[in-house]
Amino acid sequence: MGRILGLVGLVAALAVGMYIYSRQMQSTSAAAGTNNPKAAVNITGVRTDLIAIAQAEQRYLASEGKYASLDDLISSQSIAIKKQRVPYTYEVQTSDSGFRVIAMRSSDDGSGAPAQLSVDENMEFKTSQ
Repeated sequence: MGRILGLVGLVAALAVGMYIYSRQMQSTSAAAGTNNPKAAVNITGVRTDLIAIAQAEQRYLASEGKYASLDDLISSQSIAIKKQRVPYTYEVQTSDSGFRVIAMRSSDDGSGAPAQLSVDENMEFKTSQ
């Protein structure tokens, strides 16, 4: 009888663990902006690139006293990022008081991923469909 109760307890614990795991995976995908795992990975990579570009802008401002274009950041070897991560392309808009790094999706792949992601000098992310 003790073995049966132990087995039932083990099965119940595994069921609860699987439920919690599946809910966590759903919330992680939803936080990335999509329920498609491949698109969620893509968006995570794009967000990482945007952070790297924004940090390079901040370093460039500290050393040169102004913000740089994406071409300037690449040519000065401030970043080792290409101008795109398929299906997104990157663009930097600068002014005297700040910058905005934008990732624009080039095509609608039906994944539910945002059409545009951006980050500004305050490291605030914005998305648009």
